[in-house]
Amino acid sequence: MKVATFNINNVVRRLPNLLAWLRKTKPDVVCLQELKAEDAAFPAAALEKAGYGAVWCGQKTYNGVAILARGSTPVVTRRALPGDESDVQSRYIEAAIGGVLVASIYLPNGNPQPGPKFAYKLAWFDRLIAHARALKKAKVPVILAGDFNVVPTDLDIYPSKSWGDDALLQPESRAAFRKLLKQGWTDSVRALHPKEPMYSFWDYMRNRWPRDAGLRIDAVLLSPGLAPTLRAAGVDRWVRGKEAASDHAPVWAELDLPTRNATPPRAPRAQPKARARSRSAKR
Repeated sequence: MKVATFNINNVVRRLPNLLAWLRKTKPDVVCLQELKAEDAAFPAAALEKAGYGAVWCGQKTYNGVAILARGSTPVVTRRALPGDESDVQSRYIEAAIGGVLVASIYLPNGNPQPGPKFAYKLAWFDRLIAHARALKKAKVPVILAGDFNVVPTDLDIYPSKSWGDDALLQPESRAAFRKLLKQGWTDSVRALHPKEPMYSFWDYMRNRWPRDAGLRIDAVLLSPGLAPTLRAAGVDRWVRGKEAASDHAPVWAELDLPTRNATPPRAPRAQPKARARSRSAKR
């Protein structure tokens, strides 16, 4: 099973790029973030024609997450991260695919910091850590994939001082990511590439893509039971170099698992929640 995460940065605008990448790499499962489209605008028909079933939580202007499955339709288990019923931002969707529970995550950016956006980021991170703990306790195979909006270590960013005040590099952000990993989750790319930067994001500003001035903020995390099945992992950097590209590149992991029809494993019961509709700020 090949699982990938891709912050698409507007799924309607980048649809040709997305379809071209799907045709070339044929991932079995794809987690998308930053759809920037309402539910009705999501290109489900085009993706189905390409061989992918999809579930999604859209949001106008900002946010939005989706999960795609090649040759099947994911079975939704959650459409929101538990812990705050007042949170209407579309940042989390969870579904079962082939006996594995998969979550697509778009963690808040948190800028500017300090301030309410950074407080929201850390509170959201706490909720994710709590839910991840519950999933791990349930002893089901789980993949947490997405844009975590954290630069975990200095290895994960090009040599620079210009990001020093950014929310992605703050000690609190890095500590939260470490706390999540310490539950027993395996960062698939870092596990197989311990000494390489493996950037997944290059800002549009300041010529950062041609200079390879990148950051690693996207990840595919595996629950303890899945970690031994990890066979390969990487970043499809070439996607970032295409015309009209997202500022992110897909991150992927190959697992020694059979690809089966979507069947839901047992997991903590989801609480129903309406899909988000508000125009909240990006990240």
